[in-house]
Amino acid sequence: MKRREILKTLSLLPLSGAVTASAAPLTNMLTSTDVKRDLFKELGIRTFINAAGNYTVMSGSLMPPDVMDAINSASKKFALVDDVQEKVGAKIAEMCHAEAAMVTAGCWSALMLGMAGVLTGMDTKRVSQVPNLAGTGMKTEVILQKSHSLGYDHALTQAGVKLIKVETRAELEAAINENTAMLWFLNREVHKGQIKHQEWLELGKKYNLPTMIDIAADVPPVENLWKFNDMGFDLVVISGGKAMRGPQSSGILMGKKKYVSAALLSNNPRGGIGRGQKVNKEEILGMYAALHRFINLDHKKEWQMWENKIAFIAGQIKSIPGVKTETHIPPTDNNMPTLKVTWDPAKIKLTNTEMGERLRQGNPSVEVISWEAPNTFRCGMHVLEAGEERIVASRIKEELLKASV
Repeated sequence: MKRREILKTLSLLPLSGAVTASAAPLTNMLTSTDVKRDLFKELGIRTFINAAGNYTVMSGSLMPPDVMDAINSASKKFALVDDVQEKVGAKIAEMCHAEAAMVTAGCWSALMLGMAGVLTGMDTKRVSQVPNLAGTGMKTEVILQKSHSLGYDHALTQAGVKLIKVETRAELEAAINENTAMLWFLNREVHKGQIKHQEWLELGKKYNLPTMIDIAADVPPVENLWKFNDMGFDLVVISGGKAMRGPQSSGILMGKKKYVSAALLSNNPRGGIGRGQKVNKEEILGMYAALHRFINLDHKKEWQMWENKIAFIAGQIKSIPGVKTETHIPPTDNNMPTLKVTWDPAKIKLTNTEMGERLRQGNPSVEVISWEAPNTFRCGMHVLEAGEERIVASRIKEELLKASV
């Protein structure tokens, strides 16, 4: 009904007393929620079938129903954020073999807040001084391996520290001084750095320095959620919006209680460095639901499902002259099977950039991983919804055949 018609009808209703039976249908119509708005369509936002992965730029993962149930349920009641954080943190710590845990505004936030906790301890005056460390008596340097410096370490500098980059054990030991606050390790680059996990931890213990490890996208395997706590790292940080399929703006900081408790002093809603790192009760409980779901998944069944999707897509395109397919599994981060498609440039006149753009502009729009070799791209299976592998296979086959000579 148009607005003027609704107002006209309302003017005919009784001014007092119970609403008559004849008015009931109008009330039901006005409060109906049967028709839901498609805001993507309404605003002209392109949506796509994600055959790439749970990348931040592609909005991470789709949250499953039980995560959304937790978020929606949490939105209907008030609670003190500190209370929610405390109760959820205790459960996360228990599940991940840590002394303590907290939900953060993504993995970057976990890095920054964890760093702040190491610097300040439980000293509230120091909390108010971060990131301006000069003259405070706080330590100011963090040591990491050069091969681990890929930009994520910049989150640590937001707490005011300086990064000292080394390559060998000798260089690391020479770099340690009275200003050294922490040793930081990026798990995804473990195969590149000379110093591996156990030696890193040994050096931390030898010099009484806390150690932090970044495992942002490094599940599965699910055991990584507690592996590094069991190994002895003082702090572990991870993203919540990737394979665990929690809120994209969530992460977890976990580890030794003294550091997590100190990090909470700098966290929103307080006035420290994390004042802008807000995590609402819905995200905290959504992260908890996602973690609980992920730990209890049948991971063998999930892996088999991904392999079945790979087999289907490969079966649709591998007979095209010049095309080869294989399964590729990244060694650490996003450790899940992907389909790698390669072709002979003499038989298929197409670059991976062109393929990516054609898939993107098609209907339906499809995203793949197309930033590798010029004649290859990859498809991630773990972000495909049921049945989407058929659409992806059809679109890829279509574009490969168009470009065949």
